[in-house]
Amino acid sequence: MQHQLRIARPVSDLPRAQLMYCAGLGLRVLGRFNDHAGFDGVMLGTGDGNNGHYHFEFTRCRTHPVTPASTPEDVIVFYILDASEWQKSCANMLAAGFQQVTSFNPYWDIQGRTFKDFDGYRVVLKNACWNNSK
Repeated sequence: MQHQLRIARPVSDLPRAQLMYCAGLGLRVLGRFNDHAGFDGVMLGTGDGNNGHYHFEFTRCRTHPVTPASTPEDVIVFYILDASEWQKSCANMLAAGFQQVTSFNPYWDIQGRTFKDFDGYRVVLKNACWNNSK
């Protein structure tokens, strides 16, 4: 059985989130909705939306906006093995408007960089291959 992962979160500025995450992570718009029961949203990911293994859904409620409440430990991690691809990805994050920050958990700063968006959500780009053996 193959699963797909959707990470959904509220944002304070939907167009800005779309621009930043597409430019910073190389994502594209997979779908969107407007005023669906008072919510607007956009889904960003890779593939065609059916073949990708993950995508993000960013939402904004028209009637009761939720103030994003991220913590320093709320991170999304991308493992990028190739060093030149990792460096390019880090540069893309900065160019897209993400702010590089020191990670709350020092593990992520070993072979990695942590970036924060305008709502405080964090993305880690790790220059390594994920390995479950320790």
